[in-house]
Amino acid sequence: MDANIIKRNELLAQKVIKGLESRNMSGYYASNKEEALKKALEIIPSGSSISMGGAMSAHEIGLVEALKEGDYHFIDRDATPDKRAAMLAAYDADYFLSSANAITEDGVMINIDGNSNRVSAIAQGPKHVLFIVGMNKVCPDVDSAMKRARNVAAPINAQRFGLSTPCSKTGACMDCKSPDTICCQFLMTRYSRHEGRIHVILVNDTLGF
Repeated sequence: MDANIIKRNELLAQKVIKGLESRNMSGYYASNKEEALKKALEIIPSGSSISMGGAMSAHEIGLVEALKEGDYHFIDRDATPDKRAAMLAAYDADYFLSSANAITEDGVMINIDGNSNRVSAIAQGPKHVLFIVGMNKVCPDVDSAMKRARNVAAPINAQRFGLSTPCSKTGACMDCKSPDTICCQFLMTRYSRHEGRIHVILVNDTLGF
């Protein structure tokens, strides 16, 4: 990565972290995927029960594999025939892994969900939520963050899941009411009432969608 981009991201990350701290959330900066993995494993104590939504970023830094192989109780909804039970178990987990569809420079996170298990767990339930967020998802403000979530993350995820939505064909949000829509619930995380619950690792890399 170009040295000037690295420097810019380091400075921008510090601004985002200050914003997160002002919202009673904890922020960390990792210069690469390896640092992000190390920080995540420092945050999550051994023996913790862990669940997750569809956080590609957690996979990309190697966190999911490390948790499955380590001294943790990883609730793997993809490895059980009763996915509903696995999703419900997430609400009582010690840690829930997620990413953000977008995050503002002052620390507000935007997430869009289809089945809503991810956004509901972020909002309430698990004792802690750990976000892995690439610097590619940082936006100037809430309006641009919402646009990124709807016009970048949603179309890519619709294509990834093989859904027949207008955005999967056009590459942009059409504000649809398609039966396949994944834009069912919108969550704006602007403050945490519970100190120490939400942790955000900003990674100087392009992660997720």
